Amino acid sequence: MKKVIKSNYIEITSVVARESDGNVQITFTIPFSAVQKAQDDTVVEMAKDITVQGFRKGMAPLDKVKGKIPVNTLIEHSLSHILPQALSEAIKKHDLKIASYPKYELISAKEGESWQIKALTCELPEIKLPDYKQSLAKLKLGKSQTREERETAVIKYLVENTRFEIPKVLVDEEVNSRLNSLLARIEKLGLALESYLASLGKNPDTLRAEYEIQARDAIKLELILSRIIEEENVKVDEKELSSALEISQTANKPQEGENLEHKKRVLESILRKRKALEILANLT
Repeated sequence: MKKVIKSNYIEITSVVARESDGNVQITFTIPFSAVQKAQDDTVVEMAKDITVQGFRKGMAPLDKVKGKIPVNTLIEHSLSHILPQALSEAIKKHDLKIASYPKYELISAKEGESWQIKALTCELPEIKLPDYKQSLAKLKLGKSQTREERETAVIKYLVENTRFEIPKVLVDEEVNSRLNSLLARIEKLGLALESYLASLGKNPDTLRAEYEIQARDAIKLELILSRIIEEENVKVDEKELSSALEISQTANKPQEGENLEHKKRVLESILRKRKALEILANLT
């Protein structure tokens, strides 16, 4: 599907290709006149911090400033002027419901010609929940079971009985995040990845395959719970959120520059999922 986006940088064409697993590829074609405008804007922004011999800092002619900027830096910064708005407009034009920020790839960037950029992202799958209320009641776990045992049974039921395709982009992101965390822990211990894996009888391929299974299950549960939160209209009031934030701040000393609003949103999401699991466990 091809559509034209009218942005501050003239008309940008976007073509969307949806794949069966939920992955979405967007190809942007940017007229060179728009590229030039973005480059000019970039040079003006960067001029104040660039020193050119024979001129006071920030006072050099823009053409000389441009010659001081590395090509890759100029391209990267110029595209940062264009792509956010182009993406926003493409989402509206193509009615996209993207689940992750795109990874961009520069396909073509020839002088005097339109540039082409490919963006890879994904859309959230449509989730049709099973009749979980009736089914969970049939589990008849009984109140003798601990809350953790009932929740484990609930999670097992939901994951096994809810069918949908998980976009590969989301799986890859989660796997890479887990691998990066593992590498950071190993480095702190002063170990090499190969020797660490060998001690466990694994290699990079088997580790990645193992993480892919874990990632799919984790993402699946996350999406299912999000859908149940909608279905059950689960809410967290300000008092609960403030209490949870206070406990978190006490247990973990706030870092300098920490985004408090972001932390509150994360805590709210956790509390909603906690409530959703409690509702489901009480059905058993």
